Amino acid sequence: MAQKGEGWGDYIVNMLIHGLFRLVLLMPYRIRVPLVGAVVARVVAPLAGYTKRIRANLAYTCPELSKSEVDRLCREVPNNVGRTLIEIYSGDSFIARVRDIPLEGAGADALAKAHQENRPVILVTGHFGNYDAPRAALIARGYRVGAIYMPMSNVFFNAHYEAAISKIGTPLFPRGRKGLGQMLKFLRSGGMTGFLVDQYMARGAPLQFFGKTAPTALSAAEMALKYNALLVPIYGIRAKNGLDFSIQIDAPIAHTDAETMTQALNDSLEDLVRQHMGQWFWIHRRWKPERQRTLAAAKIEP
Repeated sequence: MAQKGEGWGDYIVNMLIHGLFRLVLLMPYRIRVPLVGAVVARVVAPLAGYTKRIRANLAYTCPELSKSEVDRLCREVPNNVGRTLIEIYSGDSFIARVRDIPLEGAGADALAKAHQENRPVILVTGHFGNYDAPRAALIARGYRVGAIYMPMSNVFFNAHYEAAISKIGTPLFPRGRKGLGQMLKFLRSGGMTGFLVDQYMARGAPLQFFGKTAPTALSAAEMALKYNALLVPIYGIRAKNGLDFSIQIDAPIAHTDAETMTQALNDSLEDLVRQHMGQWFWIHRRWKPERQRTLAAAKIEP
C-alpha cells in the first residue's frame, strides 16, 4: 500500500504541475512570472480554497478592512504566491535578477561584519514577497548561507522542488533530526542559516501576530542564544513592477530570552506586512483559533 504522498493521485498531480512548469519555463522570464501569478490568482486560488482562506484570515485579524480592500487582497496575495513559486523554479534567471540588489536597512552593516568575522547568524524571514530573494542575493555576494526547509508531502513534487531551491544555493537542511544536526554543524562553523518564523506550530509559544494568539516556534531564538549567533530579520520586498525586489535587513534582535526575541521577530514581520498587505501568504492557516481552543480546553480538564 502506498504511503501518504506516494500514491497514484500524488503522482498525477505532480505530473500536471511539473509539466506546466516545464512549459512555462520555455517563456521569457518577464512573461512567465506575471503569467503564473495570474493563473494562480484567477484559477488555482478559487479551486484550492485559497480565496476563502484569505477572506477568513482577514476577517479574523483585520475586520476593519473594507470589502473592496479584501477583494483586492484576494487577487494580490495568490498572484504573489504564483510569482514566487515560478521565480524559485527559474534558477539562473531569478538569481541574475536579484544578485546585485543593494542590501538596505539598519542591520546591513552588522550582517556584513558578521560575515567578515565568520560569526554565526540566524536569518529570519516569513512567507512574504519572495522569501528566497535574500538568500540568493547574499549567496551571490559570497555569504555562506544555508536554509532549513520543510519537505513537501508529495514525494514526487518534492524531488524537483528540492532541485529548484538547491539551484539557488546550498546547503539545505530538511526538518528533522538529521537535518538539524547538519544545520548546527554549519552554524557553529560560522555559517548563516535561514528560518521562516510565520508557520503555525501546535506546541509553539502563544505569541501575538496581528493582535491574535499565533503559536510560534522558539527554535531560531533559542539557537541564537545557545550559539551566540546574531538573530537578524531579513525580507525580500517585491517592487511595484512585480519582477524586482528590495532587500531589507532589520537590526539584529537583542539577546534576552527566547519568547521576547521571537515576539520581536513576529512584530518585525507584522510591521512590514501592514505596509505591503498583498505580499504576505494569507493563504496559510497561521492562527487556527478552533484548534487553539480545543487544546486550551484539554489542558484545563480534570
